[in-house]
Amino acid sequence: MTQPYSIDRGSNWRREAVRAWLYGLDRVSAPMQEAIVTAWVSAWASSSHERLEDMPFSPGTGFFPLMQHVNEVTRAGLDLGARAAEDWGQALDPEVLVPILILHDVDKPLLYRRNGGGAVHTDLYHELPHGVIGAMLLKELGFAHAVVSTVATHATNAPFHGRNPEAHVLHYADLFAADHAFRVMGETPLYLRHR
Repeated sequence: MTQPYSIDRGSNWRREAVRAWLYGLDRVSAPMQEAIVTAWVSAWASSSHERLEDMPFSPGTGFFPLMQHVNEVTRAGLDLGARAAEDWGQALDPEVLVPILILHDVDKPLLYRRNGGGAVHTDLYHELPHGVIGAMLLKELGFAHAVVSTVATHATNAPFHGRNPEAHVLHYADLFAADHAFRVMGETPLYLRHR
């Protein structure tokens, strides 16, 4: 297997595009902002996608932009995080919460590619589960263990999930935004699927 990604600290035009896209960057420190941007630039530059707008949220016959999903998860997660802090009496660490919200799907540009009006899996999808490649990238960039482990285990089909409150918030923000995407794509939302 060739390396699934390479770290891209250059690509100034990509850095500008990623900065302009991501909601919530202003909620973390400048070094964290740079690390988040580098993660997304690296995934994008290592993918087959020429434009951010071409990155799919999920395979299927319909298309929903990953860009929109990530920002919906971030907005919902920040709202839930504020609610959790108030209701649970426990403040969530923005240097953990914000990165996991923004970066939870950082490996999707490597796992899915556009195909007609929808998207399909890449070969890499069949080598490692969603979340693991993103966690590898984040570990290499020096993100905290709580961020790396939460991204690695956030997928609904992961064998286990993070126990920190930030992982809890990500889970519900992601499901909330994913169901919106599936409805737009013409697919059954997760909450209506029978197991």
